Amino acid sequence: MLIQPYHLYVERVDPDRNMARFYTLAIEPTLFGTPRLLRRWGRIGTLGRTMVHDFEREEEAVALFLDLLRERRARGYRVKSVEPLTRG
Repeated sequence: MLIQPYHLYVERVDPDRNMARFYTLAIEPTLFGTPRLLRRWGRIGTLGRTMVHDFEREEEAVALFLDLLRERRARGYRVKSVEPLTRG
């Protein structure tokens, strides 16, 4: 059973290079209760590609999650900011 949920969505957009990429990471339990890291990436607006990593312990999944996050941040990926809803 996972102690805490892990979900992340980051984007890298550079109009000068015609670049619009996304990358998602999520740690979820399998049907057997073991942790699974789901990675999805591709061009924004597409389904992209998916890779799944299965682990015996949550700590291993979290370590890979954080390593991948560091790699993406170093390549310029940023968390997408969301504008708050306003009533008018």
